[in-house]
Amino acid sequence: MALFPLSSNFEGDFVVQLVVVDDGATMDEVASACAVHSIDRRVAPRPGKVLRIRRHSTGELYPREMLVKNTGLMPTETIDVIFSDI
Repeated sequence: MALFPLSSNFEGDFVVQLVVVDDGATMDEVASACAVHSIDRRVAPRPGKVLRIRRHSTGELYPREMLVKNTGLMPTETIDVIFSDI
């Protein structure tokens, strides 16, 4: 396992955060790591919604169980963290 930096563009936030995650983390774990820097700071929680990760450059939504190392993301690449119904 290796540390992997990503730029987090969190829905509703005006700050892009550099978040370091493990390359063996799932997209759900990445979303949680990003949420720590935005939820209840500059973004209100949205009960009943699920946080999802998508590639910023293409809008590709990643499966929640996909591992960082299998996404093809490059270090410091920007991801979007969005609120979703599923």
